[in-house]
Amino acid sequence: MTEPSRILVVRTDRLGDVVLTLPVFTPLRRCFPRARLAMLAGHYAGAIVEGYPRVDELLWYDGDEGLVPFRMMLGRLRAGRFDVAIIVHPTPRLALLAFLARIPVRIGTGYRYYSFLFNRRVYAHRKTAERHEVEYNLDLLAPLGCAALPVKPLDVPLDIPPGIRERASVILRDAGVTGRFVVIHPGSGGSAREWPLAHFGLLARKFIEQLNLAVVVTGTAGESARVEEVARASSGRVVNLAGRLSVRELAALLQKASLLVANSTGPLHVGVAVGTPVVGLFPQIPVMGPRRWGPYTDNARVLVPAKPPDCDDCAGSAGIPCACMASITVETAYAAAAELLAASVLTQETSHL
Repeated sequence: MTEPSRILVVRTDRLGDVVLTLPVFTPLRRCFPRARLAMLAGHYAGAIVEGYPRVDELLWYDGDEGLVPFRMMLGRLRAGRFDVAIIVHPTPRLALLAFLARIPVRIGTGYRYYSFLFNRRVYAHRKTAERHEVEYNLDLLAPLGCAALPVKPLDVPLDIPPGIRERASVILRDAGVTGRFVVIHPGSGGSAREWPLAHFGLLARKFIEQLNLAVVVTGTAGESARVEEVARASSGRVVNLAGRLSVRELAALLQKASLLVANSTGPLHVGVAVGTPVVGLFPQIPVMGPRRWGPYTDNARVLVPAKPPDCDDCAGSAGIPCACMASITVETAYAAAAELLAASVLTQETSHL
């Protein structure tokens, strides 16, 4: 094919998925330095891409009333005059839109019933979780002849404007947080099995009592009740910021934090992207596990239940604590967190020598 002048990367699902897709823009820019690179995303997750230096244009897939109507979205894609569409997370609707928009090169999986709508197909079964999501995403560049090696940690220069950094600082000051602090994010949006809320609360107490650290608990407005439960388990000693942060304010907050502890969820990957040490709590089931969804950095500790992958004790309990996740003890999580915190302090002291 001739060198494309306009390339569209499509990822319209969750926050973590969008963050783990951003690494494709680095090799795209290297391979096609004169091309205009665009991304199609949903408003909530796509907010993290605003101002991203490697994306020239951001298109919205939804609005206040849900998905942009089909004909309107089709018109926007046709107006974009894209040469290439890379459908990272395919759906029948997205595949049909790219086809009807007459985008000449349409890259997507070869394993869906609608894969005939793609004319460059990549054959990889993500459900087997043999590789990381970042690596699966980079595979989609092969039909363009754009070789891409994964880079760890995530090479994702998120743009956090000074105004947003200042708003995050004001929120912290108003909440009485002035020194070092840890962030706990206990939700997962129902995407994975979760560590018990009481465990998060007890872990927060350990940070406060044994390390003299403030603890900030984050979540969406819809997760307020869960965050309140964590607060109760901590004897009310945490700072509850559920529903008070935009996605970019959350990124700014995480960048200031000494550590993030979270389930398998989007904020975990945002934390990695801004350079924060993370402790990730993952189920042992491969499709949800850390091989595919773990923090893409060495500055992390990953905790997984000592249960067989085919254990079905908690089958169907995505988003609800189960015995498997509860088997990861508070003491184990605290030890992993303390190790990362000590290493972080040592690194900071060394850098000042």
